[in-house]
Amino acid sequence: MLICLRVKNFAIIDSLEVEFGPGLNVVTGETGAGKSILVDALELVLGGRGKPEIVRTGEKAAEVEAIFELGDDPVLRARLEAAGIELDEPEIVIRRVVPLTGRSRAYVNGRLASTSELATLAAGLADISSQHEHHGLTDPGHHLDYLDAFARLEPDRARIVAAHDAAREARQALDDLTARVRDRGEREDLLRFQIREIDELNPEPGETDELAQERERLRHATRLARTAGGAEAALYANDDAIGSVLDRVANDVRQAAGIDSRLVGSADRLEEAIALVEEVAKDLGRYARTIEVDPERLGEVEERLDKMKRLERKHGGTIELVLAHRDRAKAELEALDDHERLAEAARSKLDSALAEASTIARKLRDARTKAAKKLGKAIGEELVSLGMGDARIEVALASLASLEGREGELVVDGARLSPTGIDRAEFLIAPNRGEEARPLRKIASGGELSRAMLAIKRVLAGLGPSGLYVFDEVDTGIGGAVAEVIGQKLADVARHHQVVCITHLPQIAVYGSTHFHVRKQVVNDRTCSAIARLEDEERLTEIARMLGGVQLTERTKAAAHELLSQAQSFGR
Repeated sequence: MLICLRVKNFAIIDSLEVEFGPGLNVVTGETGAGKSILVDALELVLGGRGKPEIVRTGEKAAEVEAIFELGDDPVLRARLEAAGIELDEPEIVIRRVVPLTGRSRAYVNGRLASTSELATLAAGLADISSQHEHHGLTDPGHHLDYLDAFARLEPDRARIVAAHDAAREARQALDDLTARVRDRGEREDLLRFQIREIDELNPEPGETDELAQERERLRHATRLARTAGGAEAALYANDDAIGSVLDRVANDVRQAAGIDSRLVGSADRLEEAIALVEEVAKDLGRYARTIEVDPERLGEVEERLDKMKRLERKHGGTIELVLAHRDRAKAELEALDDHERLAEAARSKLDSALAEASTIARKLRDARTKAAKKLGKAIGEELVSLGMGDARIEVALASLASLEGREGELVVDGARLSPTGIDRAEFLIAPNRGEEARPLRKIASGGELSRAMLAIKRVLAGLGPSGLYVFDEVDTGIGGAVAEVIGQKLADVARHHQVVCITHLPQIAVYGSTHFHVRKQVVNDRTCSAIARLEDEERLTEIARMLGGVQLTERTKAAAHELLSQAQSFGR
């Protein structure tokens, strides 16, 4: 739902802000006052092309900002979240800036977006019907969804999604197996080579680190032996060794402790130090005697370490991953040996999944074929009441074209199987008797198309998410009773969706739950457009003006009052 629209320096609009309400919002005003500019501004904020010509004369940039309440549309929310748009609040703010020079900019909840990205993200926020600007229901990509919603086929839609996914997974499994065994001989040779290479080296987990440490010891054997032997001599073997010095000091302290017992603790700790030094000296001596300068062993270690590093680079980076690769290779080799049985099982699973999907898809096609006729008839009846008695609506149902040559494609009865089945739908209309029905998006008359869209939306009211519908030119070329019917149908659609309607006819305007008036005014020798929300008395005056022109009389006010009363009675 559109909560607020702010427009600045756009065409003849200097600055305005409109807070829309739920239900039917009607916008009235004299021709040329700027009513349709609001639709143009909304088009811009939804991803329309930003042309420098829209910038108000004398200004550097035009700016449009809209606040939408997201409601309960899970598809829209998922699309926004997938694009990284934060949805901490139940609202989304879209801002569009079009400079006089340079490229336009778009922001979604403060995040910069390209124009094409904005159009994709904003899809579903509003459905606009005006001259040359038609969205949503004119897009054949949505028509099958509307047909299924009309026919209450949601359970079967859920089943075909699950069946399609199962068939796609089965197809992928078969294709993967086929790819693996296509060049079976070469694959088997490669796997056997990899397994043999790993088994011949027979590495152990953690062995790389151990070999690296051994290599360092062998590289520096002379230094290590010299260091350990020298330390042993300095601590224990030499005449002036640290151990001998400590022994003499300990004896002196022990004798002194016989005089003063407070030195007993120091004497004890010195004897402990002597024992520790002797133990360390013996360990260093033993270590020094184990060190050997062995160039041959160093070569062996470096060669094995080099082979292990090569294996690690080939198969993951660690010996643990190398061993895991060997296990997978052995399993795949066994699978290749049994490829015929596995392929037959995969084909059987695919056949079973396709059979299930085919059954559901055919059931959907039958239900859609019946519903298409009913939907076309229902919309046609609406068109009669809207003054288009000669118009004819067809809901054309056809098979999804097979994408020949596409690898892994699923086909049912010669049609491509998709998550929605094997069908595509499109609304066609013949506005006049004897004409061939053509796609909605190719209808030339904005008024005819707007009424056709109203008829479709009236039939589909209550189906799908409750977004915004915008109608401009829906009253073109009509009047009297038909206008009143259009007003009633707009009000009926507005029970389920927020509706904005720009109209010149009082018979339509009286059905609005919120009424806005647009007027031109001159400020500082500049023409600008202003909009105001009308309260009860102001609204009565505007309806009277629309009925009788500039000169308001008691008679036109009475007629306006009667129209408003009748509309309020319809609402109740």
